[in-house]
Amino acid sequence: MNLEDVHLYFANGLYLKAKSFGARGSFVGEVVFNTSMSGYQEIITDPSYAGQFVVFSMPEIGIVGTNDDDRESKDASCVGVLVSSYNDYTSNFRSTETLSDYLKARNIMGICNVHTRGLIQMLTKQGAMMMIASTEMTNPDELKAALESAPSIEHINFIHDVSTKAPYTHTDSVFDFTHFGYAKPPKKRAKVVAIDFGLKRNILNELVNVGLEVEVMPHHFSADEIIARFANKEIQGVFLSNGPGDPLVLQDEINEIKKLINAGIAIFGICLGHQLLSIAHGYPTHKLKFGHHGGNHPIKNLQSGVIEITAQNHNYCVPESIAQVATITHRNLFDGTIEGVRYKDKPIFSVQHHPEASPGPKEARVLFEEFARLCEQM
Repeated sequence: MNLEDVHLYFANGLYLKAKSFGARGSFVGEVVFNTSMSGYQEIITDPSYAGQFVVFSMPEIGIVGTNDDDRESKDASCVGVLVSSYNDYTSNFRSTETLSDYLKARNIMGICNVHTRGLIQMLTKQGAMMMIASTEMTNPDELKAALESAPSIEHINFIHDVSTKAPYTHTDSVFDFTHFGYAKPPKKRAKVVAIDFGLKRNILNELVNVGLEVEVMPHHFSADEIIARFANKEIQGVFLSNGPGDPLVLQDEINEIKKLINAGIAIFGICLGHQLLSIAHGYPTHKLKFGHHGGNHPIKNLQSGVIEITAQNHNYCVPESIAQVATITHRNLFDGTIEGVRYKDKPIFSVQHHPEASPGPKEARVLFEEFARLCEQM
């Protein structure tokens, strides 16, 4: 395929010329890197990447193609992807569209012929940073001016774009029960409300898989309504989802979560939900240097002593002072940061990693069963 030039300018002053295989135009976003060796479509369609360029450490991208079954949300949310070598030829019987066509149809940049190893080394030393990529502008000074005039990712609320607009019920599960020899899905154990801050589809699948009836609500939920339904025994728990951006921007959502905390309802949070629970308890998050993004990150379960390999996608972290109100249950073995907590004297727990994987290992998926048991007790 014919590739046109694309010009990159980073916040640290680095200017690069590469090739474009995705959408044309000028795009600004924060650059992060992902260490997963597979599952690029799941990564591209993870709403938590809204506002970001993703640098893939896997050097060869594209041969798997894309299909409708492997998406993690209704659409893709990242600004663009940077890869070392893009392959437009697909060799996968499940593929229905090339990655190039997939990105163009969703107005997402695809950038190749980049020394991604060098970029990742730069990001680990200097931290995640803003970048502009353009097929229109070629002058570094022009690119610099456009980048400096764009808002930083910390000041943007992406939740409005990635959250559902209206409530709905999710019934899909991890398994096709008939195919795997099951007569029917698991018996319903409890009903939960999942707050959508940028939900991944496989998180919902895992909740259904452990016997939970799942009603998904938008980010602008009413805690009073949920608490009233809890009091009437219509629902037994609340799930707070993953999502993009700085959690401190979401002050309205934090105030509603405070009400849920005081109501005594069972709550499980993942990623952004984990961070919002910390802030709602009075412990603000802080930004990591380059975050954790990948499907091969080791954590230690401090309760069992087991080392688990997990999927990760976050730039923010809860503070050590959270130990005043919560027991720390998991730690990241790369940098020692907190990966999970259980709040004292409350039916609330949360984790920073992604136990549903997709892509990644499934060792931590037992947390969904733990949430189901907690809901049954309500």
